Amino acid sequence: MAESVKVESRARITEALKTGGWRADTVCVRVNGWTTPWTSQDIWSVVTGAGGHLDAIILPKVRIPGEVIAADLLIRQAEIAAGVPVGRIGLELQIEDPIGLTNVDAIAAASPRTEALVYGPGDWMATSGMRELTVGSRVPGYPGDAFHHVLIRILMAARANGLQAIDGPFVAIRDLEGFEEAATKVAALGYDGKWVVHPSQAEAGNRIFTPGIEVIARARRVVDAYETATSQAGGAIGAIVVDDEMVDEAGVKVARAVLARAGG
Repeated sequence: MAESVKVESRARITEALKTGGWRADTVCVRVNGWTTPWTSQDIWSVVTGAGGHLDAIILPKVRIPGEVIAADLLIRQAEIAAGVPVGRIGLELQIEDPIGLTNVDAIAAASPRTEALVYGPGDWMATSGMRELTVGSRVPGYPGDAFHHVLIRILMAARANGLQAIDGPFVAIRDLEGFEEAATKVAALGYDGKWVVHPSQAEAGNRIFTPGIEVIARARRVVDAYETATSQAGGAIGAIVVDDEMVDEAGVKVARAVLARAGG
C-alpha cells in the first residue's frame, strides 16, 4: 500500500477482520517487513484491534532469526494488551533473498509461533539479478529450473522444523497454463500450497494440491494391507506386496502422508 494511506489502511484491515465472513480456514495479514519503519505499527494495530479474528501474521523479507524473535515478542505484547490468549496468533515467514535463504534453518527454528515458510519469488528474482520480469515464471535462457535450489532449501528447513512450505505467487493472471505448470512442479516436490493472486487460479491450485481419488484409494489400500500384515493375526510380516509393488514401513509413511493431506 502507498505510504500516504498506511494509517487509514490499518484501520480498514482491522475493521474487515472484525466484520468476519471469511471463507478461508486461516485468516492472515501480511505486514510490512523489518526493512521498513512500519512493521511494529502494523503488527500492533491489527493484533490489538482484531487479534481475536486473526490466525497469523505474514512477515515478509525475513533475513535473520532476530527479525522473527522481534515479531514474536511484539505479537505477544499485543496479544496481552488485546486480551487474546498468548500464542494464539501464528507466523508465516517469507524467504525472499539470498541472505534469508542462507539463514533459513535458523529462521525456521526461531519461534514456536511459526507455522509456515513462504517462498517470495519476486524479491528473489530481483536480488538474484534474474532478468525475467514475470514473477514466478520460467527464466528464459536457463535450461533447468532456476528456482529449484531455493525451493528445496526452504522445503527442507520447513520439514526439519515441522512447518508447512508454501510457494509464492504467479503474477501472470491470464496465463492459467503457466500457473498450473508452476503449481504442479512445487506440489511434486512436496509443497503444501501456493499463493494465488486472482480467483481464476484458486480452482487450479486446490485441484493440484489435493491428492486425486485414485491416489487416495491406493494409499488406503497400502495402509490397510500393511496394518493387517504386521498384526499378530496377519503373521507380523514386515514387508508386503500391494498392486505389484513392495511396501515396507517407509512406503506406509508415504501413504499415510497422502491420506493426511487428503484429510483422512
